[in-house]
Amino acid sequence: MTKGETKKEEARRRLAVVRVRGSVHMKPQIKKTFEMLKLTEPNHCVVIDSRPEYMGMVMNIKDYVTWGEVSQAALEKLLNVRGRVQGGRLSDAFMEEKTSHRSIGDFAKAFMEFKAELEDVPAIKKTFRLNPPKKGFERFGIKKPYSTGGALGYRGEKINGLLERMI
Repeated sequence: MTKGETKKEEARRRLAVVRVRGSVHMKPQIKKTFEMLKLTEPNHCVVIDSRPEYMGMVMNIKDYVTWGEVSQAALEKLLNVRGRVQGGRLSDAFMEEKTSHRSIGDFAKAFMEFKAELEDVPAIKKTFRLNPPKKGFERFGIKKPYSTGGALGYRGEKINGLLERMI
C-alpha cells in the first residue's frame, strides 16, 4: 500500500456527530456551520463520512459537539428507533417499498460499506432527534473535552455507548 491509499482507506469512515451544547453566546460562523450540518438543537445527531470538507466543519464546532466512528449495530438501531420520513417513522415495509433494500438492516450494512447514502431513501430526515443520555453526560459535564472527563470532542468507538444511552 502506498501512502495515498492509506489516506484514502482512512478517509472512508462513518461518523456520528451529536450536538451537546446550546446556542447561547455562539459566534455567527459556528451557527452557520450548525445550520449546514442540520444540527439545530442539542441532542440532535447526524451521520456523516470523514471527508475533509465535513471534518473541517466538525473542527469548527468541536467545542459544541461530540463525535466518533459509528458501528453498524448502532446505526441500525438509530434508524429503527429514531429514523423518520416525511409523514411518519422509517420502517422495513417503507424500505422495501420505496428503495432497493429489503430492510433497515440491509440498508445499514450497505450504508456502512459506502454502497448507499441517506439520500437514497426518499423523504428521509437526516437529523436524528435523541433523548438526553441516561445517567447524564460524563462526570465533568458539557464544557470539558472528553479526553479530560467531559463530554465534548472526539471519542472514537465510544460514541456507540453514548448513542445507546440516548436512543
